Amino acid sequence: MKLLTSGIIVLASAGLLLLGACSKESKTSDSTPNTATPTAETATPAATTAKAESSKGGKSQGGQVVESGKYHLEFVPVTSSNDTHLDLYLQTGDTHEAVANAKVTADVQLPDGKLKTIPLSYDASGKHYAAVVKEKVAGQYQVKITAKIGSEQADGRFNFDR
Repeated sequence: MKLLTSGIIVLASAGLLLLGACSKESKTSDSTPNTATPTAETATPAATTAKAESSKGGKSQGGQVVESGKYHLEFVPVTSSNDTHLDLYLQTGDTHEAVANAKVTADVQLPDGKLKTIPLSYDASGKHYAAVVKEKVAGQYQVKITAKIGSEQADGRFNFDR
């Protein structure tokens, strides 16, 4: 009887150790050492939020999404051989109504480290803000969007490769 009880205790302990090791491994594999904790300003792929958007009545444009307070920012870069079009869908509310009265700028850090500030203008027909980046430098571009809506501000950080 003591042998059976000891065997069960050893087996249970080994199982707990295995579960603990698996649990710890999955936590560390999801993060990288130099990555900050995700915030409301960190972009997430639209695919991960498409289900939530459809339940709210919003329509995804297939870009990177950031929720900043009550505002929904979706960034869609479209790269061509000559330039890159930056499209920003700035929306508010549960139904993601377009916000047309914002002052929107993009601080773009080029792959070579240079920084450019580009104003985005509102395209009423597409219900989004747009600008063009003429640079053709290959690499990753970091983009910080700032949208000033009256006395409020919505910010988002995005990136794209050229």
